[in-house]
Amino acid sequence: MTTLIRESRETTVRVQLRVGANENDAVEVNTTHDFLDHMLTTLARYAGLALHVEAMGDLRHHVVEDVAITIGHALREEIPEACVRYGHAVVPMDDALVEAAIDVGGRAWYDGTLPSSLFEHFFRSLAHNAESTLHLRVLRGRDRHHVIEAAFKALGLALRSALQPQGAIFSTKGAVVLRRDKND
Repeated sequence: MTTLIRESRETTVRVQLRVGANENDAVEVNTTHDFLDHMLTTLARYAGLALHVEAMGDLRHHVVEDVAITIGHALREEIPEACVRYGHAVVPMDDALVEAAIDVGGRAWYDGTLPSSLFEHFFRSLAHNAESTLHLRVLRGRDRHHVIEAAFKALGLALRSALQPQGAIFSTKGAVVLRRDKND
């Protein structure tokens, strides 16, 4: 399990995350923002993540952004070297239909248009800090809550698929190693 603490003058965020949760792993989220708590709990359950998040801060925007950054970093540390790597899911939720596709192979990119700039920023921050490529597509939806929740569920299911262990590294490059030269 990866534990990260991110502190600034604006926020304090503590995240514990492990890929491959079992039915005994509790998801505990307290960000002081009920909707964000609900979405993170949903993401963890659908993705199969053991997740504990505690966050507080001055503004909702700062909390949402810094939680996404911290979860992204923790997820990056937990991605198995030999995993399926790619995931895709489409989730219908009442009037909403949202598609998510992810590549957890180490290239940061986000493309999507959600009916909330705050959660658009959440997904972009998560993808970039997890060094993952994430595409979200809203195929239908009028109710903003349903669209955003369907996006979290679709991402969760896509992540669950992508993070499944595999016997070999799924890349023609093999393992990519990046080292810092201590002499510089």
